[in-house]
Amino acid sequence: MKEHEHVVPLGDKSITLRDFEAVDLGAVLDFANALPRHDLLFLSRDIRHPKVIAAWRDAIADGMIKTQLAYDGNRVVGSTAIVSDPLGWSAHVADIRLLIAEDYRGLGLGRLLLKQCIETTLEDRIEKLIARMTPDQRGAIALFEEMGFRGEAMLRDHVKDADGNLHDLAILSLNVANAATHRQMLGLADPD
Repeated sequence: MKEHEHVVPLGDKSITLRDFEAVDLGAVLDFANALPRHDLLFLSRDIRHPKVIAAWRDAIADGMIKTQLAYDGNRVVGSTAIVSDPLGWSAHVADIRLLIAEDYRGLGLGRLLLKQCIETTLEDRIEKLIARMTPDQRGAIALFEEMGFRGEAMLRDHVKDADGNLHDLAILSLNVANAATHRQMLGLADPD
């Protein structure tokens, strides 16, 4: 097992969580291509393209993104990304991106990964998390709200899918410092 890798039980499965590395490029591309196109609308780039995946990996190496992958065997079944700009005016804010394979939804994987992301941002002293999704992603919105996120904005006709259809983009946010007071409810460990 690698240094930043651990196995967690998920129902009758064992899921391996680990940081995104160069060897994961092909598996991440396979994961992205298997996701419904609609699930990708909240991302600023289409991660189904190898150049975008390579840029993602490079941003990780540059410290702009922290990404964890969830593997079942050799298959990526979930991913998270915490995107920040430590040199910008909003260095205290990070975007969170969470993607789960269709056949792994409803099993608790999203909740597990979201909790870990919140914990990571607390350790990194991030003060605010932003999540973006289309308003019809009710399950995702419910999960984020359960974890303390609240609606902050609705951007009308903000994204256009491959067929040219416009979609609204919901923005939810979490004041991470306030979330720290809710650690027991969230089931998070205290930061060191």
